Amino acid sequence: MLHFKNGKFKIMQIADIQEDFPVNPDTIKLISLALDREKPDLVVLTGDQIQAYSACYRKDGERKMREVINAFLSPLEERGIPFCMTYGNHDDDGPVSKDTLYEIYSSYSCARFGTPRCAEDKGTYSLQIFDSKQEKEIFNLYLIDSNKKESDGAYSPVRKAQVDWYRSERERLREKHGDYLHSFVFQHIPVPEYYDCLIKCPKKEKGSVEAFKSRKNTFWKLDDDTLARGGFMYESPAVPEINSGEFDAIKEKGDVLGLFVGHDHINSFITKKDGVDLGYCQGAGFNTYGAGDKRGVRVYLLDESDTGKYESYTVTMGDLCEYKPSKPLKEFIFTHMPTSIDEGIKLAKKVAVAVGVTAGVCIFGKKLLK
Repeated sequence: MLHFKNGKFKIMQIADIQEDFPVNPDTIKLISLALDREKPDLVVLTGDQIQAYSACYRKDGERKMREVINAFLSPLEERGIPFCMTYGNHDDDGPVSKDTLYEIYSSYSCARFGTPRCAEDKGTYSLQIFDSKQEKEIFNLYLIDSNKKESDGAYSPVRKAQVDWYRSERERLREKHGDYLHSFVFQHIPVPEYYDCLIKCPKKEKGSVEAFKSRKNTFWKLDDDTLARGGFMYESPAVPEINSGEFDAIKEKGDVLGLFVGHDHINSFITKKDGVDLGYCQGAGFNTYGAGDKRGVRVYLLDESDTGKYESYTVTMGDLCEYKPSKPLKEFIFTHMPTSIDEGIKLAKKVAVAVGVTAGVCIFGKKLLK
């Protein structure tokens, strides 16, 4: 049973572990050091735990994924820290299905999952937290599987059936407890409303990042207050092109304090829209692109005396130790690589132009010297 202890409950969000085989030891080091420092009451894994599309999983994929999952869950098991999880767009991008992944995660003694929305959507459920006396449920978590991509390459929105489930679950809890339970929503992919909290700006303005898909050729940045609170945004929010109304649903009754996501590894901030906090947790994995020693976890601290408020902060690798990459060359590449296919294409074009200009200068120079 999840419950407050001495009036407090601490949640640690770990996003985008996105591990390959073999696991990068820096990923395990970050998780272990963060757990020892913060001692959370619950860890929430918000998707892309596995880099399932990796070529390493094409042969003997299930065995390797079991080993990888065991590597990053062992620090929790060893410390007796409960965890819950949902899926990201990459978790089943390989030979292992979500059903098998669910069976793997569920086999751990520290797993704490609620009743799935349905057999086909085991990454969507609610999870209640009891008071210190373990008598009454006083806080709620919604874990929502935010799906993958559409055939055109755009990210899928949370489905209407999932939004309907949220409303139904919200009302079920209200009927059970006589009022709405304050709640967090955790999922992998952000909703389109994240852009409503950003500032549209010129390309060359400090802090600007370029958006893609329908927002291509537009640039966005965080406001000064968010930056002052330690927020950063180094890539544009990769949101669905279709708005399914998820945010409109979760803001309806004032029960949801915040919606928290991962997905974009080098973003970490909390903003607010219509009374709901919209937050990011940066990536924790070192076998994928990331923010160097700013890779980290996000912590949420609840107080039993007022569940309508919370504190949040991040803990980074740089906070936890003097970070020296175990694989310096790989880390250099992962820190500087493009974060999307569109960015990769733009970089390739720039390189091609640079190579062409260099070749032209060389040829012209040789002619002058003849």
